[in-house]
Order: sequence, then C-alpha cells, then structure tokens
Amino acid sequence: MVYSRFSRLLVVVFGLAPLSLAAFQEVSNDQCNCFLTNGSRADFFTTHKFFDYREKTKYASVPSLIDDPDDSSDAGPVNDYFYSKEWADSWSIQNWTNVGSFPSNVSDATALMVNSRNNVYFEKNNDENADSSTFLTMRTARLDNFQTASEFESTIENYHYLSVRMYARTIGAPGAITAIFTYKEIANNSDLATVQESDLEIRTIDPSNRIQYTNQPSYSAMGPDVQETTKNVTIPQERDWTNWAVYRMDWSPEATTWYINGDEVASISFQTPRDPSLLVLNAWSDGGSWSGNMSVGEAAYLQIQWIDIVYNITDSSDSNDTTDSQNSKRDEQSCINICSIDETDKIGTQVLLTGGASSILGNMGSYAGIISWVCVLSMVTTF
Repeated sequence: MVYSRFSRLLVVVFGLAPLSLAAFQEVSNDQCNCFLTNGSRADFFTTHKFFDYREKTKYASVPSLIDDPDDSSDAGPVNDYFYSKEWADSWSIQNWTNVGSFPSNVSDATALMVNSRNNVYFEKNNDENADSSTFLTMRTARLDNFQTASEFESTIENYHYLSVRMYARTIGAPGAITAIFTYKEIANNSDLATVQESDLEIRTIDPSNRIQYTNQPSYSAMGPDVQETTKNVTIPQERDWTNWAVYRMDWSPEATTWYINGDEVASISFQTPRDPSLLVLNAWSDGGSWSGNMSVGEAAYLQIQWIDIVYNITDSSDSNDTTDSQNSKRDEQSCINICSIDETDKIGTQVLLTGGASSILGNMGSYAGIISWVCVLSMVTTF
C-alpha cells in the first residue's frame, strides 16, 4: 500500500542525505499529525507518550520485602505516586500468582510466584556520575516459601503496532527474567494457536552479554522449539545488560525488530503478532528451567529511567481486520506535520521533520525538496 512504500522510501532518502539533529525544530505533541521512526523498518504512528522516572526523589524509598505470600499479593502501592493520574492512566501494577499452574503438567515451575505491588518503587540513583536522580525499580526475590515478583501492564489494551524504547538495566542474582513485551489477552493460554506475543527477555542465568528475542509461541504442541521464532543475541560493542542502555522494540505488521543503543540486533517476521495487544514489563522467576531457580535470600532487579512510546491503536471490533487500524488508514496526505522522536538528542521530545510553517521548511533547506521527491515517488509506485 502507498503508506508502507512511502515510509520505506523515506528510509532510503535519509540514508542518502544525513542531516544534523539541529536541523529540526522541537515542537509539542499536538503539533504532530504523525510520527515517523527511523531504522530498517521505519513506520508511521499517530501518538507519542513519554514516561520519565529520573526525578522522583520525593517518592524514593525501598520497601522491605513482605515474607507472607498472601500479604504480598494483597499489598497496596508503596506510595501516592502509583495512585496518581500520571501513573494510573497508563499503567496497572499486577498482583496475580501462579498458584493455578504450580505444580502442573503445563509448567515445570518449582516455586510459587507472587506478583506484588510492593515490588514496584523508586530509588535514588547512587551510581558514580549518575545521569538521573532516581529510577523506577521492579524487584523479584526468593524468600523461604515463595518467589516474590513484579509486573505492570498498560491500561491501553488495543495497541496495534508500536515503537517502544526504555532506558534500563538489569542487575542481581541468577535465576530471574526481566522483560518488556507485547501480549494479546486470550481466554485459554494453553491453546498455542491463539498466542500472540513479542518478547525482549533478559535471563540472569545467561551470560550478561546475551538477550533473548521471541515472537511467541516458541514451541509447538509436539514440544520442540520452533527455531524461526526466537534469537539469542550478543549485545553490541562489548556491553552487557548490567549497563544502562536504550532497549527498543518495534512491532510492525511485517515483523518485530529490536535495537540496543540504536543498533539493530534482531528482527523476526515469523508469526509476528497481528491483533491489538497490551504492553507488559516484568521481573520474575518461578524456579523453572526457563527462569532458573534463584537461591533463597537472593534478588534481581529491572531498573528503568524512562519509557518512550509512539503507537497506533485500533477501535475495530474485528481485531483480525488490520485495515481498520490507525496505522493502515494513514497515508502521506494525512500526515501534514511529520514528527520524529529519533532525530533529536533531547530525550522525551519530538521534532518536526516536514510540514508546518514555511519558515521551518526554509530552515530545513534541501530536506524539504527531498520530501517532495519522496511524495512523487510514492505516488508513482502505486501504479
């Protein structure tokens, strides 16, 4: 379709005409009709949200672990921030347990896992030469009788393609998983034919320079792994997941693609999720073969300074009709003001690529002409 070809052409043109980030003017979200991402699979999105956890000193306090599984599950949020509109309009902290699947024939879990609101909190950044005052922490720890864990999910349940980035690190003991992933709610998660999920998973039993990327399900009813669904990747530039890094996941109709600090590290087109989904982050373990079995008294942490998302949603009652998503309905004529969160070095902001006042286009010089040629080329490719 025109829209897809247009975005691909822009990627080619950007490669031919690199520009200084200073060439673009910072604008507000409401001045943007759509957002164009960079990378090998550039896409347009309709909405931008930025979540900043770097300056929450007022709320920074590490709660003690709760050593009773029922009390841990029933615990409320650790401070007033998690009742605020800023948080509650976007995220919901979970308190479910795996009691229904532990032990069972569908899981090799060896530990009761309990998600707790008590495990999502802010703490001061005591790093040497720290680049923030605070960060958000998600904790999982092994207690005598159970594994306490943390998970929060988006209040938006109908993301229909997105590009999400988080500035984060994972630290702590072997035997945990930290993750960010899209997830389609289904009535029966044992029916593999209905599973739709794209994962970025860090396993703390793995070498600290390895990350797992998957379009679920990664196994069949017969049991063996489906190799086309998953990749285990080495982090570029001799870094590891204990370092702060920008982890990016782009879910598009064609594939899910992952980046670390701007470098593409994996792309999987096999069984890419197709239906509206949640966005979920967690830190967990159940003592099974995938997570590993954490030693009693140990803990691991996913620590996050910020989350940045551009996305589309769908209002379609028929989730299989992808033509009803905002992504598919958009074309270049709809995007009068095209913005970017990539072509700026100021985190959490957006800049105008093209459109808007003529003075802005004048400052962009030859770039405006390039956009015009891309529009012409995109129309030609439709015939």
